[in-house]
Amino acid sequence: MEKLITALQERKVTAPRLTRNSKLFKIIIKAIQDKKGEGVVSLDLKKIDEAVADFFVLCEAKSHVQLKAIADNIVEEVEKECGEKPYHTEYGDSWTLVDYVNVVVHIFQHEQRAFYDLESLWEDAPRTEH
Repeated sequence: MEKLITALQERKVTAPRLTRNSKLFKIIIKAIQDKKGEGVVSLDLKKIDEAVADFFVLCEAKSHVQLKAIADNIVEEVEKECGEKPYHTEYGDSWTLVDYVNVVVHIFQHEQRAFYDLESLWEDAPRTEH
């Protein structure tokens, strides 16, 4: 967890603000849904001063194999459709992060999502279920 927080805080890249209608955002959501990611939620962090991104996108996978498949599909589809590669990717068996600077995707197995409870940590952010 500390490694993840440090990586997010050390980013020096600035990019234009995104909305849920942005192509990048839509491609990420579709890539998750294509691999049957569950509990897909986006948190709009733009009005939170301490936030490291415009959006967090969270979802669940039933296994580490599905978790990797979702992450790989996001990377492949975004590169194909938007020509962008992630700023940073952190693969794990129960939590994987794909960082596009303004959109950070968290793919969890159920137990890890419940344990870290990012939705509560960022409860001031408007939340949308997809």
